[in-house]
Amino acid sequence: MASHFTTLNNGQTIPAIGLGTWQSKPNEVARAVEYALKAGYRHIDCAWAYGNEKEVGEGLRASGVPREEVFITSKLWGTYHRRVEECLDQTLANLGTTYLDLYLVHWPIAMNPNGNHPVMPMRPNGNRDIDESWDLIDTWKGMEAMVKKGKVKAIGASNFSQTVLERILPTAEIIPAVNQLEIHLYNPQLELLDYLKSKNIVPQAYSPLGSTNSPLLTDESATEIAKKHGLKSTSDVLLGYLLAKDIIVLPKSVTPSRIESNLTGALEAYSVLTPEDIKVLDGVAAGGKQKRFIMPPWGIDLGFDNWPVPTK
Repeated sequence: MASHFTTLNNGQTIPAIGLGTWQSKPNEVARAVEYALKAGYRHIDCAWAYGNEKEVGEGLRASGVPREEVFITSKLWGTYHRRVEECLDQTLANLGTTYLDLYLVHWPIAMNPNGNHPVMPMRPNGNRDIDESWDLIDTWKGMEAMVKKGKVKAIGASNFSQTVLERILPTAEIIPAVNQLEIHLYNPQLELLDYLKSKNIVPQAYSPLGSTNSPLLTDESATEIAKKHGLKSTSDVLLGYLLAKDIIVLPKSVTPSRIESNLTGALEAYSVLTPEDIKVLDGVAAGGKQKRFIMPPWGIDLGFDNWPVPTK
């Protein structure tokens, strides 16, 4: 099945529906990736910090789909901001590929590379151990160097607010191709989307269906619109809504039937949703349902709306 495509600011095309692999267990993710590619997906979203990239690579090879037909994204983790290439090389080795289509800075926060844990160094108060002497501008220079070396085709941001983007853009040689964010019906981030559009940065939505046992799946407005158009489920509307706003969606599942229905249902909803439907859905969060599900205790202000005030 052909997917819906979006064009990035470097001219690359990217499938607008990708398989998310966060919280997919190692013994499940290889099968999920293999099944997704056989079902028509051509975009897999990975990260060093997910700890399952070796199994993602197994699924890629087992699918029989040629590497050059699959758009692969991964992400630089916080303890490697001073060592971008080292983190990338681990990802490439684990995935079994010589290049990435897209490499993102996972969070705009460098963590202590010599802290009490290689992935999540902590301070005594429970906050992450931030490397406060490191400048994000230098992280971005390290990312740009990976494009120049040919190890990645495009680079982008993840979890960057407008405030954070404005720290790197004045000195950036390469403008981020995307910004991957928690975007869904209850956290639409409408102002940030307008800003990204003005900078020609494509938004990507992780957790587009919310979290486990998500209230989004029973939302009355989305469910009513699904019924009106004869769609199979509310999740179709949740995904199609984002596609209609030119947002790349990254639903995560390890269940074959759901992996397939996320692809087919999103495309079906995209084809039938009206401007009036989008207007209704855009207003749901503002009507009292605004909710984020992903808010790690970084202990610093990331510049996002609807985020708890950090405790030092």
